[in-house]
Amino acid sequence: MKLFGKNHIIISVITFVILFSMNYIGNDLPDKLQRALLTAFCGVIGLSIGLFIMNKGKNDKNPPQNFD
Repeated sequence: MKLFGKNHIIISVITFVILFSMNYIGNDLPDKLQRALLTAFCGVIGLSIGLFIMNKGKNDKNPPQNFD
């Protein structure tokens, strides 16, 4: 999956909606909107970093030498 491609944007939006709704509905504290937004943004950022690391060496034409 290409980072910031069409599929990445769709998965990020779905992740944001799920995390936001779970945190907003299940929280009774007065600052539930801020907590839900922060958790959802951090979840999307973590997803993006994970996809970047996972796809970093996917199309590498020069693998490491003497790999055992």
